[in-house]
Amino acid sequence: MSGENRFYEAFCDGGRKPIAVELDSPEGPDTEKFMAGAAALRDGGADLITVADCPVARPRMDSSLAACKIRRELGMDAMPHMTCRDRNRNASQALFLGLYAEGIRNLMLVMGDPVPKEERQAVKGVYNFNSVGFIAFAERFGRERLPEPFHIYGALNLNVRNFDLELARAKTKEAAGAQGFFTQPVLTEQALENLKLARRELKGRLAGGIIPVVSQRNGLFMDQNIPGISVDPRVIALYEGADKERGEELALEVSAAAAKAMDPYIDGYYLMTPFGRAGLMVRLMDRLRAEGLA
Repeated sequence: MSGENRFYEAFCDGGRKPIAVELDSPEGPDTEKFMAGAAALRDGGADLITVADCPVARPRMDSSLAACKIRRELGMDAMPHMTCRDRNRNASQALFLGLYAEGIRNLMLVMGDPVPKEERQAVKGVYNFNSVGFIAFAERFGRERLPEPFHIYGALNLNVRNFDLELARAKTKEAAGAQGFFTQPVLTEQALENLKLARRELKGRLAGGIIPVVSQRNGLFMDQNIPGISVDPRVIALYEGADKERGEELALEVSAAAAKAMDPYIDGYYLMTPFGRAGLMVRLMDRLRAEGLA
């Protein structure tokens, strides 16, 4: 199928910065809204759609099946996230074979958010691997069992308190086979400083994370409740009293400013869609291109 390496090729050539957009899979069996959003992102110029694997350990449609549906029905590349939390070795190998057959070539391998405390009696994490071991396993499987290996990426948390430890772990992921990293959102000065350090220390490609803050409540919630996301209080204060329309305009302004600050240190953009608002992400992609950032 044509175009399967569009994101990877642009990510590696050092020219224009490609855009990956994350879109959460459906919470139920109806895929109409999800696929309409994916089609809008494709038509809006996204190079890759990424699908998270049950974020915050809440069940959603399987990320790999959703990615295959995008690939098959929309003809564009999609990258499933795969967590260590939910898969053992046999299940992972079976999934790798199916993904390859469906034309999926990019994988993001992550630990996965922990199961909420109140559900741990009923829901058990698998953790047959840690993220480094999972990357090494997938790299070796692709090299030994497939006609061509997967392009494998890891996550890089720029908002963690001990970033030296995070950076050291990223280097072990590179040694295991990760070709690059998709970062958590940059919404604080400290996250930007950590990105600069990562650019100096890591060999792989970096996709800089951006998540539009659409309201004051949204910013507060992400800062206080979402692992891996920190939001500058000054950003949150901008939204005080803003209605939905003004909130979206501010989201574009704040996101474009973050992209401009990150631009010298990244090889591509990783945009995360809030509340399934694909239209907002199309506007953001247009904004990035208009400002010469993508």
